[in-house]
Amino acid sequence: MVAQRIPKYRRQKRKGKPDRAFVEIDGSRHYLGKYGDEVSKQRYERLMAEWLTSGRCLSVDTEEITITELCARFWTYVSEYYRKPDGSPTSEIASYRTAMRHVRALYGNTPASKFDPRALKAVRQKMIDRDNSRSHINKSISRIKRMFKWGVQEDLLPVSVHVSLQTVEGLKQGRSAARETTPVCSVPEEYVKAVEPYVSRQVWAIIQLQLLTGARPGELVMMRPIDLDMSGVVWIYKLSHHKTAHHNIKRTIPLGEQSQKVIEPFFGGCPVNQYLFAPKEAENDRRNDLRQKRVIPLSCGNIPGSNRVRHPKRVPGDYYTSTSYRRAIARACKEAEVPNWHPHQLRHNYATRIRRDFGLEAAQVMLGHQRADVTQIYAEVNTTRAIEIAAEVG
Repeated sequence: MVAQRIPKYRRQKRKGKPDRAFVEIDGSRHYLGKYGDEVSKQRYERLMAEWLTSGRCLSVDTEEITITELCARFWTYVSEYYRKPDGSPTSEIASYRTAMRHVRALYGNTPASKFDPRALKAVRQKMIDRDNSRSHINKSISRIKRMFKWGVQEDLLPVSVHVSLQTVEGLKQGRSAARETTPVCSVPEEYVKAVEPYVSRQVWAIIQLQLLTGARPGELVMMRPIDLDMSGVVWIYKLSHHKTAHHNIKRTIPLGEQSQKVIEPFFGGCPVNQYLFAPKEAENDRRNDLRQKRVIPLSCGNIPGSNRVRHPKRVPGDYYTSTSYRRAIARACKEAEVPNWHPHQLRHNYATRIRRDFGLEAAQVMLGHQRADVTQIYAEVNTTRAIEIAAEVG
């Protein structure tokens, strides 16, 4: 994203009078005093500092700023803040866009300082009427609260606005009209095996690695040889980009013997800084496979060069994204005629197995969680063992 240029300290010439200094922001001139004077330079530096810290916007009267203007200013901040180290946007940007859309639709022209808990509940009710799930609504309302907190922080709103909105609690399960989502659970083993003939070898390798390591899809699609420490019996995959990297948390994934066997076929001729599971290679494999299947004998009227394979509309990228990986599995589920499942469920498969065999603390360590209560969401309780104990106890 191209950064907006900082307005310059400029000069206005006047006949018979001292020249004036000014700076032009958003088409409006702001006069600073006598040109070249230290006071005018100091005013310029102060104005630019305030402009930059306010998301490249000038401060306004807290009674005048509307919800629409607050959203626009906050959007500038969100677009710059929620970025990965490589500069690409995170999924939070789209989530904030959705949350702000509901606020603007109902209260766009309302002064932001007049937005109270009753208004926030009205926005929440609109989400309920649109059949959004309870968890989605609670997350969206939290993001709206965060926007007003930011407004207070930037001196755009009085503190009382943020404090009053904090009194609105999240919707409780079974105590609201909001739709409940189906809990995410493990994928039956037969459903996983069913998609193998319908996915590329690259996608199948990522599926296997998820089952063997419990890693997130976004962590495995970015794997490169340069990120692997292969000096020991167990390889260590060191991630430079991951979900909690902005919290200064290091994330490593140990790769055992089975994981190593899955990865090794992709090393051939792959530069150390390129991605192992490349959609380009998957597309080449697909086209070569189609050529072999579509060859027509020369005796049947085949013309050399006529057995061309149609190129895809989109040029394959250097690596799979979490979205493209998920879509590949969805297409395979449809072709295999099995219920649709998504990649994140494989993380539940792994967590449940590790918890059953090694305990909750081991599952927490292997999943890279900071708290055990988060791990319990992924690791399902081993009810089989509970049944055995009940049978023995009587």
